[in-house]
Amino acid sequence: MNQIDEPRLSWLVPGMVRDKVTAYLKALPKSWRSRVIPMAEVVTDFLTDASPHNGSIEDALRNYLQRRLDDTLPPQIFDALSLPPHLAFNIRVVDASGRELATGRDLKALREKLGEAAQMSFAAVGHPFEKKGITSWNFGDLPETLSIERDGARLMGYPALVDDGTSVSLALLDTREAAAASTRAGVLRLMRLQLKDVLARFEKTPPEFIQTALQLKSIVPVDVLRTDVQTAIVDRAFIGDDPLPRNERAWNEQVKRARTRLPAVVDGAWRQLRLIANEHFALSQCLASAATPHARFAGELRAERDALVYPGFFSATPWGQLQHLPRYLKALERRYVRHLEAPGRDARHAVQLAQWWMRYREREESERANGTRSAKLAAFRWLLEELKVSLYAQELRTPFPVSFKRVERAWSELSR
Repeated sequence: MNQIDEPRLSWLVPGMVRDKVTAYLKALPKSWRSRVIPMAEVVTDFLTDASPHNGSIEDALRNYLQRRLDDTLPPQIFDALSLPPHLAFNIRVVDASGRELATGRDLKALREKLGEAAQMSFAAVGHPFEKKGITSWNFGDLPETLSIERDGARLMGYPALVDDGTSVSLALLDTREAAAASTRAGVLRLMRLQLKDVLARFEKTPPEFIQTALQLKSIVPVDVLRTDVQTAIVDRAFIGDDPLPRNERAWNEQVKRARTRLPAVVDGAWRQLRLIANEHFALSQCLASAATPHARFAGELRAERDALVYPGFFSATPWGQLQHLPRYLKALERRYVRHLEAPGRDARHAVQLAQWWMRYREREESERANGTRSAKLAAFRWLLEELKVSLYAQELRTPFPVSFKRVERAWSELSR
């Protein structure tokens, strides 16, 4: 069940696509519906080039209408529309004996209900490849896929290293994304075991850490922050942007690179933490002084601040983006100050920004439920931060030109 392609399901079977597209157009608000006539011709034109291999039917239709109308449709325009039930697949989940476990037309809901059970069922198949108690790379190659048979059906399994704390194990997982995430954690655990003496010399915090941690204490406990930074250091030094090793030779080369990179990564991480903490503290002080008329807006900016800095943020934020966090925090402070000077100016863009943020969060939650995480979606999240800088703190500059149109194009790319 976890291997089902959700965007592909949205296209139904070929004979029902026209009905679904027509239903979507008829359900549009009148201001948009009146611009897609004659409707039958619009549907035919869309279907001429539409492909179920380029994302969901909703994203494809939205992109098509924007090109045709030379206008920007609201990001969530199709999400709020209600279609007849028969225009969504009815999914039946059965066990090995054919007994129905659940049925419904919402794959996300079924995964939330049975996804973990599906993973356990897949893992229960068993395979000679699986092994426990590994403390060194002594198991040969780690292939990307393995074909297995269950109840007469051929299934695709994804080999993975699993972090067991004091060792790692080999396992077959049911999705490529889950295997990649697990293997990264497993490789890091093996690295920690092999380089524990070297790592011990660099795990001490610098003298100024306590002062830095105190600036963030209202958000992140000191011990949690220390562990978070150390986790990020290990990830960056031991793997970083390198491909995961899949044989012993690649593993040995990775160990050498890790030894070389560790000192510079340690210095860079603690230095960047200080810069982030300084800007976070300044912003927090600024928002804490908000007078009653501006308290609501200050609360909104706190929420944006907390989406950047939170327990676990340092290891969760891509290494390349950590250097930009101080600028994003500074931009929020500048935005607040300018709001005090001219409250109406902020409101011009605030609604659109909120819509895009909601659109992003819904997509992110959908991917998380499906066990996926696309690089394009991760990049889109940071594009929104750059847009805020461009709109409210131009003097801080952005690495590249950014606008609502660029955000729209980037969103369209997510569906390709």
